[in-house]
Amino acid sequence: MNEFAAQHPILVVALPKIVVLLFVLLTALAYLTWFERKVVAHIQARWGPYRVGPHGLLQPLADGLKFLFKEDPTPMGADKLAYFLAPFLALSLAITSIAVIPFGPKEFTVFGQSTPLASTNLNIGLLILFAITSMGVYGVALAGWSSNSKYSLLGGLRSSAQMVSYELALTMSVVGVVLMAGTFNLSEIVLSQQGFHWGFLPRWNLIPQVLGFFLFFIAAVAETNRAPFDLAEAEQELVGGFHTEYASFKFAMFFMAEYSRASVISLFSERSCSPRLALSFAPSGGSSPGRVCLNSFRDRSGSC
Repeated sequence: MNEFAAQHPILVVALPKIVVLLFVLLTALAYLTWFERKVVAHIQARWGPYRVGPHGLLQPLADGLKFLFKEDPTPMGADKLAYFLAPFLALSLAITSIAVIPFGPKEFTVFGQSTPLASTNLNIGLLILFAITSMGVYGVALAGWSSNSKYSLLGGLRSSAQMVSYELALTMSVVGVVLMAGTFNLSEIVLSQQGFHWGFLPRWNLIPQVLGFFLFFIAAVAETNRAPFDLAEAEQELVGGFHTEYASFKFAMFFMAEYSRASVISLFSERSCSPRLALSFAPSGGSSPGRVCLNSFRDRSGSC
C-alpha cells in the first residue's frame, strides 16, 4: 500500500482529505440552519423544527429535497449565463476558502506519505484565504445585475458595497497577528501560540491583540451579512435583496455560501487568536509528525 501511495499520492492522500472535508463542512452547514432556527424559536417561545425526525434533526434533509424538486423559474430578460453562474460562483469560492485552514499538526504520516491535516499547507495561506473570500462579492453583484429586476439590482449594490467596505477593516485587523507570528502560513501562526507567558498566561494572539480581534469580529459579521448587518435582506424595501429572483436549489446555494463564509471566518479567527483545538494536536519536539500531544499546550522545551 505504501508503494501504491508513493505512486498515486493524490488518490490515496489528497482526494480522501478533500472528500472528508467537504462532507463534514456541508453537513455542518445543514445543521447550522437547524441550530439557528431552533435557537431563534426558543427565544421567541416557539418549538421550531420538530416534526421531521427526533427534535427535527432530519429537517435539513427535508429542506434539501424540497429545494431540489421545487419549480425553478428564470426571469424574463435575465442574462442567463450570469444568472446561472452567480450562485455557483458564490458557493464554490466560499467552500474553496476552507482548503487552507489547518485542523491539526503541520504534517502527519499516511501510508508512508507526509501530509498536512488540511487540504493544503501554503506559505502564503493567509493571503490565499483573503484573496478567495474577497472574490465572493462577484457572485453577489452578478446575481443582482443579471436578474433584470430593480429590487435585485439595488440589493446587489447594497450588499456588494457593504462587503467591499468592511473588507479593508477585516484585512487590516489581522496585520498584528501576522507581525507577531512573522509568517503568512496558517499552520505556523497556530504553532507560534504554543506555551505560556510567565508560566500561566497562554501565548494566544487574542490577549495582546484584543482590539484587533474586536475589529475583526465586527468586520467579519458585516462581511458575512449576518445580523445586525443583514442590510441586503431588507424585506420592507428590497424584498429579499440580490437573491429575490432566485428559487429552488440556486436560492439554497446562496445561503450555503453565506454559512460557509461564516464557518470559515469562525475557524480562521479561532486558529489565529486562541487555537486551543489545533494546538491539542501539536507534535512535540523530536517526535514523529503524527504523534498526538495529549495536553492542550506544550512548553517551549518541546515536552508535552
